[in-house]
Amino acid sequence: MFARLSDKLQDTFKNLRGQGRISESNINDAMREVRMALLDADVHFQVAKDFIARVKEKALGEAVQRSVTPGQQIVKIFHDELQALLGGDAAPLSLDAPARVLVVGLNGAGKTTSSAKLARLLKFQGRSPLLVACDLQRPAAIEQLAVLGRQVDTPVFQPQPGEQDVLAVAGQALEWAKTAGGDVMVFDTAGRQDLDEPLIDELKRLRDFLQPREILLVCDAATGQQAVNVAERFHEALGLTGIILTKLDGDARGGAALSLRTVTGCPIKFSGTGEKIDQFEVFHPDRLAGRILGMGDVVGLVERAAEAITEEDARRMEAKLRTASFDLNDFLQQFKMLKRMGPLENLLGMIPGMDKVKDASIDEKQMKRVEAIILSMTPKERAKPDILNARRRQRIARGSGVSVSEVNNLILRFTQMRKMMKNMGAMKKLMAKAGGGLPFRL
Repeated sequence: MFARLSDKLQDTFKNLRGQGRISESNINDAMREVRMALLDADVHFQVAKDFIARVKEKALGEAVQRSVTPGQQIVKIFHDELQALLGGDAAPLSLDAPARVLVVGLNGAGKTTSSAKLARLLKFQGRSPLLVACDLQRPAAIEQLAVLGRQVDTPVFQPQPGEQDVLAVAGQALEWAKTAGGDVMVFDTAGRQDLDEPLIDELKRLRDFLQPREILLVCDAATGQQAVNVAERFHEALGLTGIILTKLDGDARGGAALSLRTVTGCPIKFSGTGEKIDQFEVFHPDRLAGRILGMGDVVGLVERAAEAITEEDARRMEAKLRTASFDLNDFLQQFKMLKRMGPLENLLGMIPGMDKVKDASIDEKQMKRVEAIILSMTPKERAKPDILNARRRQRIARGSGVSVSEVNNLILRFTQMRKMMKNMGAMKKLMAKAGGGLPFRL
């Protein structure tokens, strides 16, 4: 989402790093470019103006003027101010008993999906969430929440067909929760195309009845400044405690994320990074600031890997690589592990410096073709690629819908990779015999 903004900011910083001395003149030039980049990214104009003023004041400070690397110092200032703009630190949920979370927002923002994603995340954190369907306006909302609840293995309270009284539904859900065994209740509420009086009145009555610990607004990041305006109005009416920002994986300009905290005063607590049920995470301002500035997000990458890859899988794969017994079944398993970690383009953005690598991208379609080729092989062929003669390769090509040359290229790359691993293993053994081991691990 922040690719264009990130590119423009890094071009500006590159110019500053090339300056032997920082002066008011080159700072003014740089800040003019930064301001235009922020406005182009759809950041609220007052937010951009105040942000630039703070950065400029610190950039002209004595510490930067005396620094050996003033350009680097300015990047650090910019990172810190960007982190502050996004909210400083991650804001946890308040889940003291009775732990009730009211999820609100307009139609299409992703309330129902976000409610289920939040339940899944709470389960991962050791909680026992319950989902409550309080959207009595959209015909498919109750069934959608029920389906999602089954996907995340979370009980869902469903009102009786034809029920129109949302307070009656909430009361029934509270009674149901006494025997359902949960410790956090997540209420999915109704939305509208616009923030009208009937919607506000219903949500106010529900809020006053439930007295929730958290009122979370689901905002669509792709709507830009409209999301900021909607957040302002919801906060004024309900007193929001936090925001869930969805569609952060999209190609919109990203200004909503950079404006919401300052304009509304509400922290962004969670972000949706894709359509899948597991593409939902705690919002960390420092990590997003780092990604915008091309610094990556190593901590986030490690956390995703830890969630997607079990310790047993990691040990088994390490042994396979060490003994050069890695086969196409293992190759396929690696594909599946990567897919569990989320969109591959997002993962690439988490690796520091990858934004500077020319043409650094992942062709998702090509990866699907590779997966199709491997799935078209028999278990024996995956385990022993050496038996893949011309007839077998033709059959695999037909089965996967690709050309024989693509099958040949995959097998060639895999053979080269396995040969390289085998050579590394042989070198390690040779060095161990010759000198008692290596000073580092291969």
